[in-house]
Amino acid sequence: MKKVQLIVLLAVFTTVSGVAQEINWVSLEEAVELQKKAPKKIMMDVYTNWCGPCKMLDRNTFHNKDVAAYVNQNYYAVKFNAEGNDEISFNGKTYSNPGYNPAKANSRNSAHQLSRYLQIQAYPTIVFLDEKGEVIAPIRGYQTPTQIELYLKLFESDKYKEIDTQEKFSEYYKAFKPEFKG
Repeated sequence: MKKVQLIVLLAVFTTVSGVAQEINWVSLEEAVELQKKAPKKIMMDVYTNWCGPCKMLDRNTFHNKDVAAYVNQNYYAVKFNAEGNDEISFNGKTYSNPGYNPAKANSRNSAHQLSRYLQIQAYPTIVFLDEKGEVIAPIRGYQTPTQIELYLKLFESDKYKEIDTQEKFSEYYKAFKPEFKG
């Protein structure tokens, strides 16, 4: 068997067996392009380099095999450094971070223009966007696998469109039966 085929088979086995599953992260521009061919919602992890809960979210939640499998199947996943220096085109506008200071790359830096546009006020925040790139909701703070499962399934199923009061959300929350292992 050729070496490349063996590597591909090992990668497939590893993913299917649950030994190690990674979320397939793409840029926001790539996600928007992919939506044109195969519409899916976008889950955007908005983080900073200095944020401890952001690192916990990545390590404990996004590396969870149930979360990774569900996200890969139902969403385009985007990681966005809210204080980074990338230039990002989104919804016909280009966003950058003119106040970015390379000396502060791993400490508090200025907020990226896209973070301001998305009205990010805390890190981490997971922003969910619909198939047209419109913001559904930002979910602030660290989420465990079972906590994020509620939102992943709520937004993916479009049930959020029926929830227009706190009472309806409370009913959904109480009835929700998590399946992800935590």
